Amino acid sequence: MSRRNKLQKFAEVLSFPNVYENFDAKNPVLTGTGGVEVDLKGKWAQQHFSNDNPITLELACGKGDYTPGLARQFPERNFIGVDIKGARIWRGAKTALEEGLTNAAFLRTRIELIAHFFEKGEVSEIWITFPDPFLRKSKANRRLTSDHFLEQYKRILANGGLVHLKTDEPNLYDFTLEVLAENKDYTLLYHDDDIYSKALPMPELELKTFYEKQHLAAGKTIKYIRFRLDN
Repeated sequence: MSRRNKLQKFAEVLSFPNVYENFDAKNPVLTGTGGVEVDLKGKWAQQHFSNDNPITLELACGKGDYTPGLARQFPERNFIGVDIKGARIWRGAKTALEEGLTNAAFLRTRIELIAHFFEKGEVSEIWITFPDPFLRKSKANRRLTSDHFLEQYKRILANGGLVHLKTDEPNLYDFTLEVLAENKDYTLLYHDDDIYSKALPMPELELKTFYEKQHLAAGKTIKYIRFRLDN
C-alpha cells in the first residue's frame, strides 16, 4: 500500500462515526468523529450502540473481517474490532457503514491498553483471530494469550466470559494450551488442531479472515481454542 493511500485512509477513518482512536499510550483518552474526545468506559452499549446488548471484542482485528461477519450473524449482539493499524481498520469500518451494521464498531489502540476503555464486566466475549504469534521466546509476553494479556482480559470480561483463539500457528496453539493449564482463573472448554477436518462446532468458525484464506491456500491447518473466565 502506498504512503499516499495510507494517509488517505487515515484521514477518512477520522470521519467514520463507528471508529474511536487513542494515539498516545501515555494519555489513554479516546477520540471519536473529528477528533472529539469521548468517554465510553462502561457506556459502550448505551452511548454508542444505543442498546443493552452484550459486547464482543475482536482483538488484532486487522482488516476487520470477523467483526462485520459476526455482526451479520448476530444482530442481537454488539461487536468491536480492536487494532492499532488505522489503514487496516478502515476496511472493516467502511464495510460496516456501507452495510448498515449498526452493531459493529472499531477501536484503534494498543491492545495492552484496553482496560482503560472498558469497565470490569463490560465485555462478554473476546475473539483473537490470527494474531502475530511472536515466535521468538524473548517476545512470548507479547503473545495475546500470554499471562500478561490474560490479566488484561480479566479486567474487562464478565465472570463466565469467553475467549476464542483462531490461528494457523502450531506454536501459538501449544503455547496457549500450556498457559491455560497453569492458569487457575480460566477454564479450557474446547480445542481442536484442525477444525475444518470435521463438522464445525459453532457457526462463528465458518467466517474466514483475509489472512485465514491465505493460510488455507498455503495448505495450513486452522486451530481453535475456547476458554472461560471463572474468577
